[in-house]
Amino acid sequence: MSAERFQVVIVGAGLVGAAAALALGRQGLRVALVERQLPQVPDEIWDTRIYAISPANQRFLERLGAWQRMDAERVQPVFRMDVAGDAAGGIRLDAYESGVSHLAAIVESGRLQHALWQALQEDGSVALHCPAAIASIERGEAFTRLTLAEGTVLETELLVGADGAASRIRDWAGLGSTLIPYGQSGVVANFECERPHRGTAFQWFFDSDILAWLPLPGNRLSMVWSTRTQHADELVALDAAALADKVRAAGHDRLGELKLLTPAAAFPLRLIRVEAVVVPGVALIGDAAHGVHPLSGQGVNLGFGDAEALVDTLVQHRRSRCGDVRVLNAYARQRAEPVQRMQALTHGLHHLFSEPRAAWLRNMGMKLVDQLPPLKAALVREAMS
Repeated sequence: MSAERFQVVIVGAGLVGAAAALALGRQGLRVALVERQLPQVPDEIWDTRIYAISPANQRFLERLGAWQRMDAERVQPVFRMDVAGDAAGGIRLDAYESGVSHLAAIVESGRLQHALWQALQEDGSVALHCPAAIASIERGEAFTRLTLAEGTVLETELLVGADGAASRIRDWAGLGSTLIPYGQSGVVANFECERPHRGTAFQWFFDSDILAWLPLPGNRLSMVWSTRTQHADELVALDAAALADKVRAAGHDRLGELKLLTPAAAFPLRLIRVEAVVVPGVALIGDAAHGVHPLSGQGVNLGFGDAEALVDTLVQHRRSRCGDVRVLNAYARQRAEPVQRMQALTHGLHHLFSEPRAAWLRNMGMKLVDQLPPLKAALVREAMS
């Protein structure tokens, strides 16, 4: 069977893979996107998979024409962030004080996924193979050859793995990874709250746990509670009223009575370090390339940063083959520092707040930072990038 030939084939049409495909297609490259299953059309139920999209990545999605497809009534800007330690330490980050409109925008994963998919379908510049399973992958001298389960053959200069933390493309390319489990799980659920949050995100560090409340439109919030796996299982097993009471108490009753909107779910927390994100003819983006603790909410933002950087690099080197390792190394160098910085920050904070003997140090540190406006402004700029 004759093969369809592309410059780039992306495997995985999650948020990062879909954004990368759309951006490359709009730059005139010949791109195909391969995904196992069609994204679900969102319903009225609030998605427990919530992301805090940075302003920089919001602008990236706007340039792709995806952000404009979001229902504005389901998007919540974050104007303030209150972070509290396990004693008197605390930090408040405020958009107004930092001279910016908002710190982040809270969106539901499924709705952003649907918006990206609609933009891909309308744009028409990307060959969509979905639903489609990969039967085999063969590396040649100039092209990588993918055979899909129904018989279609794709040949590509560059194969991009955007297929998540358990990436098949990463394993096939021999890009080694180290998985460091934290021995914790993240419990997620959405609640109605009695008092208005006014666009404030709350985060508490206590008893080796991290509790985050992210504001949703209306009097609603999305919770992420990072805790020991056994405790996470106990939380998930609680009935709706008991869980709401637990979450309310852990959050010091900041928003009054809580009412569960969506069943709680738990997922394991782990750090993933990948030895290299490129080899000749292959590049990794998103969770296939790295994993970070969710306390910063920066995982998907790092992924969008990967997508934008890869697109920019390939466009700058149009005259080269997309799979040229010299081109791909330029992408890898551009992303190494921001990924390593975020992994070091989240990994270090996890250990700082899980060590009881460091209580004095962390609480004094938070007090000090809160009293230094230039340092707080620097933290805001970092979060917004």
